[in-house]
Amino acid sequence: MRSHTLLPALLLLGSLTAACAHPTSEPPVTAADGARPGASPSPARTVDPSKIKGLEIASDSSENGSCPFATSYPDVPGAEAMTAAMKKDVERRLATFRSGACSDSGGADGRELNISHHFLVASGDVLGVRLTTQDQSSAGDGLSARTYWYDGEADAYRTTLGLVADGSRDAFVAALKDQLKDRQGVDAAALDDKFSDPDARDAALYDMAFTADGGLRVHFDRGDVGVPAAGAQTVTIPQKTITPWLSAFGKRAQQQTVSPSRSLDLGAPHVPTPAVPTHTASGDDDTDCRKVKCIALTFDDGPAVPESSTLLTHLAKYKARVTFFTVGQNVAAHPDLVRAEAKAGHEIGNHSWNHPDLTRLTPQQVASQLNRTSAAIKAATGRTPTLFRPPYGAVNRTVRAATALSPVLWDVDTEDWKYRDPAKVARTVITKAQPNDVVLLHDIHATSVAAVPEILRTLTARGYHFVTVSHLRATL
Repeated sequence: MRSHTLLPALLLLGSLTAACAHPTSEPPVTAADGARPGASPSPARTVDPSKIKGLEIASDSSENGSCPFATSYPDVPGAEAMTAAMKKDVERRLATFRSGACSDSGGADGRELNISHHFLVASGDVLGVRLTTQDQSSAGDGLSARTYWYDGEADAYRTTLGLVADGSRDAFVAALKDQLKDRQGVDAAALDDKFSDPDARDAALYDMAFTADGGLRVHFDRGDVGVPAAGAQTVTIPQKTITPWLSAFGKRAQQQTVSPSRSLDLGAPHVPTPAVPTHTASGDDDTDCRKVKCIALTFDDGPAVPESSTLLTHLAKYKARVTFFTVGQNVAAHPDLVRAEAKAGHEIGNHSWNHPDLTRLTPQQVASQLNRTSAAIKAATGRTPTLFRPPYGAVNRTVRAATALSPVLWDVDTEDWKYRDPAKVARTVITKAQPNDVVLLHDIHATSVAAVPEILRTLTARGYHFVTVSHLRATL
């Protein structure tokens, strides 16, 4: 079914108002921020992911409104065991979501799974990552977080409790219980069961990270150590108390958080530097879409390594211009690719920070998702975007009122997130596209990028010109 979204979008445009760590006062936007700002605590320092050599972001998403999901986790050279642990957990959560909320019999009923990532520390020989999950299909608020640690010196993935020395864990747990026992909604007797044996401790202590002053912040999800109504619980053990209890790795992780090194070295034998295309647009696009057949290819969820680079090379061969709707956390990781996209004459749009359903958020949370992404795009390209694509195409009056960006939907959905088949993706575009259509693709999928040469070759032969969304709007 064709949605014919271009004309409504044009009308709507007129109605809208126009691994070096560094201290920051603004917490990173995560899936938790999309649901409840501040619910998942984070250290006061953030990491510039663009400084992590060889970083790739493993992303996946669905545009299916009955089964909406978006997941991401980092893949850092040298930390393969940690990457494998994150991949296993993400795939397990996604499989559970798909088999339950997205089963053919039940449908998702508007439920959503979002797993986003945030670097805790990435310097010296220490890597720390938090994955935050918002699962609308689970009980309660569905919000949870888990931290992952990598010890480059030992070439080993560490569990969160590995930050604390074996002989100090009893004292550490006693300190946690002492802070928790008098809190409203916390059952002191239940705490004894929670921390009664080593296996129980490992299961309970899954989200720990250092603060900027060296304290250890321990987070428990809603209902973990008390009644759900009491909400999430956070305990911070001050630096003076926690330091003697830390393992050798924990002390290095603490040091690298407080006084980060200039770079990250996990001992990878070779860290490749991904090639960034240097294509440069010859000038402004003078295509008149009132006189010739135009089509706007759009690519969501990137930038991605190496897929986006390969795509730029394909596009340059046909002098095709497209619109990239980028995800903020990926822009932060690969600003060089976004700059290359803009330099080649392509349009950079906003696709939120970590791909939540914006219609489920408050106006403040919508603004945070879009403003942080626009700031990252401007930092990379020097230009503030004017367009945004709402994840899953979900947009309502609240979302529109929270931003001056103009929403862009699509006419042709290739469903390339579902069909990882270049020939099928190309055939969908070639057979369904009509003049002035907006086509939805994703540059995080190698199979989608592989479909582009056939799309460009066939449609060019049919007299089509490939233009950006803004150019299409301006010339109709």
